[in-house]
Amino acid sequence: MRERGAFVLGAVAYDPKVVAIWDGFQSYFERNGLAFDYVLFTNYERQVEAHFAGQIDIAWNSPLAWLQAERIAAALGRRVEAVCMRDTDRDLTSAILVRSDGELQKVADLKGKRVAVGAHDSPQATLIPLDFIADGGLIPGRDFEVRYFDLLVGKHGDHIGGEREAARALLRGDVDAACMIDSNVLLFAQEATLPSGSTRVLAHTPAYDHCNFTVLDGAPAGSVQRFRELLLAMSYSDPDVRPLLDMEGLKRWMPGRTAGYGALSAALDRFGTVDEFVLFASARTCA
Repeated sequence: MRERGAFVLGAVAYDPKVVAIWDGFQSYFERNGLAFDYVLFTNYERQVEAHFAGQIDIAWNSPLAWLQAERIAAALGRRVEAVCMRDTDRDLTSAILVRSDGELQKVADLKGKRVAVGAHDSPQATLIPLDFIADGGLIPGRDFEVRYFDLLVGKHGDHIGGEREAARALLRGDVDAACMIDSNVLLFAQEATLPSGSTRVLAHTPAYDHCNFTVLDGAPAGSVQRFRELLLAMSYSDPDVRPLLDMEGLKRWMPGRTAGYGALSAALDRFGTVDEFVLFASARTCA
């Protein structure tokens, strides 16, 4: 267990801009009286492990890492809390896209087809959409083929590379459908990865929430409270703060909530842990 000093955050380095983001936040917090530092991890599993080992005070967690922390805490008789999240972390949906010139009209039409997804551990581009399709009666790997685009596994889909490759596979005709978060449908249209009129939405998943700042019982209460206050006080109209919020993809911070993780939790209940899900899907695909 490390000695107390600065309030230490763990974050995953999914993009080079992460250093600039947390350097900027460090300056902001310290200007406002909170001694702050951060540690970067290559993957969320390592970050969750370090959190329970007491090496960090708070974690900037993906939704999957949140559920991992929540379930580990429950098994250990500990408590976990979602402190804050972005305004853009709430009420998201993912889309199942098909080509505009195709004949698929409903989820049931995916039977016997090829569906492209992101990385195995992507909540928005893999786990939630596949669970949604399974709710409709089609089991991945049994009733339809799943094509994974496993870019940067361990980063829980925080990058968009796997989803972009799924979109490209759909346009090439390598697959019949592709799954991705709605915001990337818009981005891929803007950058012409998905030319206007080339695709249409077959279905949307139920709404879900994304990342949050996670603390465990035993975190320094005063520092947690000050961290929360300073986040909620950030204003997009502040020229010193706005670039940080833009890089992190939000306009304002919101209090943390946990009601929006039901869809992902259901996916984990159906497929097991991420490792078990990989084995399940692989076995079904090879059957």
